[in-house]
Amino acid sequence: MKGLLLHVTINPYSKEINIGLFKSSTQRTKWSSLDEKELYQLRLKDIFIPLEKTGLVPYLEKLQSELDLKGLSAFRPYFWFSDEWFTPDAHTGIAIPFYLSHKRLAKLQEKNLYDVEGGTPATFMKLLRHECGHAIDNAYQLRRRRKRQQLFGKSTIKYQDTYAPKPFSKKYVVHLNGWYSQSHPDEDFAETFAVWLNPRSGWKKRYPKWRGAYQKLQYMDELMQEISHTKPLLKTRRKIDPQNQLTKTLGDYFEEKIDHYGVNHPSVFDVYLLKLFTNNPDLSKGIKASTFIRKIKKDVRKSVSPWTGAYQYTINEILEEVTNRCDELNLKLKFPFEQSKNQFISMLSVVTIEYIHQGSHRIAR
Repeated sequence: MKGLLLHVTINPYSKEINIGLFKSSTQRTKWSSLDEKELYQLRLKDIFIPLEKTGLVPYLEKLQSELDLKGLSAFRPYFWFSDEWFTPDAHTGIAIPFYLSHKRLAKLQEKNLYDVEGGTPATFMKLLRHECGHAIDNAYQLRRRRKRQQLFGKSTIKYQDTYAPKPFSKKYVVHLNGWYSQSHPDEDFAETFAVWLNPRSGWKKRYPKWRGAYQKLQYMDELMQEISHTKPLLKTRRKIDPQNQLTKTLGDYFEEKIDHYGVNHPSVFDVYLLKLFTNNPDLSKGIKASTFIRKIKKDVRKSVSPWTGAYQYTINEILEEVTNRCDELNLKLKFPFEQSKNQFISMLSVVTIEYIHQGSHRIAR
C-alpha cells in the first residue's frame, strides 16, 4: 500500500489549517527562521522533528482509545513521519506526512498544493482511522478470509493509477473524499473499518438502506468482535521511508507532487462558459471573466474539492485552463457578481466530475 492514501487524498480534504493541531509543534528549530528559498534546499531529513515533540500525540492516543473501546486493545499500531500517508504491506504501523510536524511546513504545503491532508483534527482522525484499517488488516491477516474476499474483493487485484468512481453507488461507505472506497478492495476495507471505528459515525442508523455498504459494515462488526481480545498474528516495528532518512529536498518533494496532481487535457467546454459569460458588450457587466475567476478562485477550490473529491491542485489547474479560455474568447460577466459566483461553482463542479469520469481520478500519492 506504499504510495496510496487519504485525502483524497484522494485527497483527498480542503480545509484550513487548524492551529490546534500544531499548538505543540511551533517551537523554534534551526530551520524555522530560514527564508522560503533556503528552506526548499534542505533535505527532508534536515527538517525532521520527533513525533513525540509535536501536537499530534493526543490524536494518536485518541485512536488507541477508540480501539480499546472496541475491544481491540491488543492491537497497538505505531507511527512515524515520512513524505505521505501510507501503511506498508505486511506492516502494522502508519506513516504520517512530515508537513504535519510543524505549522511552517503545513503552510508551505498549503501554498504549493492548496491542501493539507490531515491539517485539522477532524481530517487527521479520518485519515488515521483509514490507515488503521490497513494496519489491522495486516496484523490479523484478514485479507485471507473468504468472506472478506467475497464482500470486498481480492487484495491481489492490481492498484490502478486512476479510477472512475460512481458517486451515487450504495455499495460503498463514504468516508474520505473522492469516493475513495471504490478505488481498490483494500481501500474499501479500510474505509469501511474507519466508519465502523468512528464512535460518531452512527453507521447503524445511516447505512441500513445502503444494502452493499451496510452488509460490509455488519461483517466488519462481526469480524472485529471475533478478533477482539486476541493477539495479532503479525507485529512489526520497522519504519519504511522514515523522514529522518529521506535525502530528497523540500523543493524536490513539491515538484514531484505538483507533477503528479497536474491536469492533462481537462474537458473544459465552451458551452458552459458561454452560458455563464458573454462577449457581447451590450450584455456584459464590464468585468472580465478572467478577473472575476481570479477573485473567487480560493472560494471555488474549497467548495468544489470536498464535493468532487478532486485534489485542490487539480482544481486549480482546471481553473487556469478555464481562465485562459475566457481570455481567448474575450468573455465578460453577464450576471450579478454573487449570482455568477454560485453558478460558476456549480459549473466547475460539473466540469471536474466530467474530468473524473474520463478515468482521470488519480490515486493520491
